[in-house]
Amino acid sequence: MTDSSSPTDPEVAKPVYKRVLLKISGEALMGGQQYGIEMDTAERVAREVSAAVTSGVEVCLVIGGGNIFRGLSAAAKGMDRAAADYMGMLATVMNALAMQTALERIGVPTRVQSAIPMTTICEPYIRRRAIRHMEKGRVVIFAAGTGNPFFTTDTAAALRAAEMGCDALFKGTQVDGVYSDDPRKNPDAERYDTLDYLEVLARDLKVMDAAAVTLMRENAIPIVVFNIHDKGGLARVLAGQGRATVIGKRPELPAG
Repeated sequence: MTDSSSPTDPEVAKPVYKRVLLKISGEALMGGQQYGIEMDTAERVAREVSAAVTSGVEVCLVIGGGNIFRGLSAAAKGMDRAAADYMGMLATVMNALAMQTALERIGVPTRVQSAIPMTTICEPYIRRRAIRHMEKGRVVIFAAGTGNPFFTTDTAAALRAAEMGCDALFKGTQVDGVYSDDPRKNPDAERYDTLDYLEVLARDLKVMDAAAVTLMRENAIPIVVFNIHDKGGLARVLAGQGRATVIGKRPELPAG
């Protein structure tokens, strides 16, 4: 059976991006569970990534840790903020290893690089090595955030996207773009097809934290927000066809 996101599908055009960073939340791996990792869900996301790699796109990932531990929430309940954030970073390493397993089960070579060295289970973050991995067709998963407390995984994703020279940062969410309010709670929420970085900040749209949006603006890297649960959705937005919100400049499609 051919996946609908397969690059052989005539309805999906060739990608207009060469190298991208995909940021997904830890909650995207929960599936129908209340917490933790549902491997069927991880494998479905892995198939989306596999289709992108097969089409010739170089892919790196950052995965949040909210399905296991939220540092900010723990700090709000009295835990030391720095300690709580470090625990959250460890949760992202667990998610990265789970996604690596899911990807390699379907034949996609993958490397996990951690900003906090833990060489027994993964590589330390080395920028030039990460770039070389992607040039060889491997997926690289960046774990442990920036390696510092008080920074979110959104900021880590923006930082790595800039360091890797990515053409775009793809934010896989639970809905098909950016809305003025949560469309799952407010049916009258307005959906945006395109936004400027400053509009996101001025309207406080909560797509990513302000530091991440500012970093993308300074490096002129567009943010593409789409539904990670839409089968074949990643392939379509990579081709500039899918339903998504683009923050920044949308790439020009090839002539013809």
